[in-house]
Amino acid sequence: MACREFYYLLPVLVLITVSLSLQIHGSKLSPDYYSRTCPKALSIVKEGVIAAIKNETRMGASLLRLHFHDCFVNGCDGSVLLDDNATFTGEKTALPNNGSIRGFGVVDHIKAELEKACPRVVSCADILAIAARDSVVYLGGPSWVVRLGRRDSLTANRTAANVFIPAPTLNLSALNSSFAVQGLSFKDMVALSGSHTIGFARCVSFRARIYNDTDINASFANSLKKKCPVSENNNVLQGLDYQTPFYFDNDYYGNLLVKKGLLHSDQELYNGNAADYLVKRFTKHSSDFFNDFATAMVKMGNIRPLTGKKGEIRVNCRKAD
Repeated sequence: MACREFYYLLPVLVLITVSLSLQIHGSKLSPDYYSRTCPKALSIVKEGVIAAIKNETRMGASLLRLHFHDCFVNGCDGSVLLDDNATFTGEKTALPNNGSIRGFGVVDHIKAELEKACPRVVSCADILAIAARDSVVYLGGPSWVVRLGRRDSLTANRTAANVFIPAPTLNLSALNSSFAVQGLSFKDMVALSGSHTIGFARCVSFRARIYNDTDINASFANSLKKKCPVSENNNVLQGLDYQTPFYFDNDYYGNLLVKKGLLHSDQELYNGNAADYLVKRFTKHSSDFFNDFATAMVKMGNIRPLTGKKGEIRVNCRKAD
């Protein structure tokens, strides 16, 4: 799942030892975690997500991306939501996130409704996990069972955000390494990259590709150059899936077959390498993509959660108590 609308340093993930990818997935999470303590939790989150997407369709992709950016930095602990304070600089101003991740107001609204229904019970980290699933489903994608019971971190890690969130400039080997560090397989990486079937990227994220890459459809590149000139319009948006950026389908992979991947990291999935067969399979069989995407999302959502007495349940997702 190479992410949207970002520009930042290339992480030197190949130097990170494999041992960091061990003990990653949580075993204490349960889909029934709130069945007694907050039985309306899932419906409250779902209602908030649907209302937000109806107000702005792009928000579905933004909520999915928030969950991804949360989990890839010290695990799925809600750290991405924390504002800067006197003791630490949060992840919102890290290069992958600064000026591009969004949806915080939606999370705030959902959290406020949950606090009315069941004060200090549902974590912000769990809100992100549920909202990601509900966004995908509402936009036409697959569903999956979200395991719950994550607690919220007390701090954030800006440095880790700069290192562990994969950049749009990565080649296939670096992409694979960045996902492997999180305990995710090669197939998980290719499937999660399919999240780019929805959402948009800023000109600054794909400019280098349309002017420098050779594995790009010439007419496609020329059309993009009109809206993304060499030195202007950094924040102009382009659909990651230029055909159906508001609908969760398998068109993203079909675009790669004809060299119309928007980001360099996108096209790396189909460039005469080990990922080609998966791209072809996902293009031909949308059900395979949906199944593998859902499986990978469950795995990603279980990366190093805080459980038990670790962390806290925030009242305000933007600050630790």
